[in-house]
Amino acid sequence: MIKLCVGADTVEDLAVWQASCAAERASQGLSAIPFHDTRMHPRRAPDILDGGSIYWVIRHRILVRQRITGFEAIDDRAGKSMCRILLAADLIPVQPRRKRPFQGWRYLEPKDAPADRDGRGPALSADLEAALKEAMVW
Repeated sequence: MIKLCVGADTVEDLAVWQASCAAERASQGLSAIPFHDTRMHPRRAPDILDGGSIYWVIRHRILVRQRITGFEAIDDRAGKSMCRILLAADLIPVQPRRKRPFQGWRYLEPKDAPADRDGRGPALSADLEAALKEAMVW
């Protein structure tokens, strides 16, 4: 799956936000497992659970993924049905790729998913990497 990460400018922002939410839930005696709530339950849930991830788009670039560990049917405060996507805690950096804006989430075929960053070679600063990616043509 692929999803816009609204409100975060960096992967670090996403990590801090998820950690603070987890700490708040833990302080209330609730599960600290990261999750994302969405209105629609994925029809291809069994395929996604077989090693699938949510790829986060941050500032027009796919930068990181999180393994999807499960789905739960929940109700929002108004009683409307929702789907809770349960996520692994670790954020896995991927090879950055530009992505145009879209609404909601989308399926991402495995062949179209960016590769994980292997950690070999020198790491670029986020600003330098962003400038290089910005210079690339769609």
